[in-house]
Amino acid sequence: MSHSDLVLLGRVAVGIAVAFVFGFERQLRGSPAGDRTFSLVGAAATSVTAVAGIRSPQAVAGIMTGLGFIGAGVLLRRGQLVTGLTTAASIFAVAGIGIVIGYGHVLLGIVLGAILLLILEIQHIPFLRFLDARNYADRFQNDRAFPVSTGVPIGPASPGPAGPPEGTLGSDDH
Repeated sequence: MSHSDLVLLGRVAVGIAVAFVFGFERQLRGSPAGDRTFSLVGAAATSVTAVAGIRSPQAVAGIMTGLGFIGAGVLLRRGQLVTGLTTAASIFAVAGIGIVIGYGHVLLGIVLGAILLLILEIQHIPFLRFLDARNYADRFQNDRAFPVSTGVPIGPASPGPAGPPEGTLGSDDH
């Protein structure tokens, strides 16, 4: 094994480790995608980027496109409730981190992973719970409380069968 192969192997190992941590967190929170799924995504994103990223940026674009299918697979809709959105976003983020690490920015990938994991866990960290928006949601009007627009403009009532009043643009006196 050459030195460059060892460097690539090290990058892929870091990508897998960071992805595993995210998957472990998601699995602890009851997500359908856990440590194995995330590790596979991290391994694929990091290794494809490490090997082909510089010569073929389309390979990196292919990673992100393929993740749309995985993300759609973890999204569930039950009536008005959508579940799995955080997991789908986490899978996308893990792939992005894997791409960063695959390009050789290992420290940046680790720091980014730590920051994003902190964001996922903010509601469970006692001294950071004040940053969780759900603590303040009852103090504000929810956007979903308003009726959905039908696309019909809101304004004065439309004129009756007699037409618009005289002196307006719709009349014949111009």
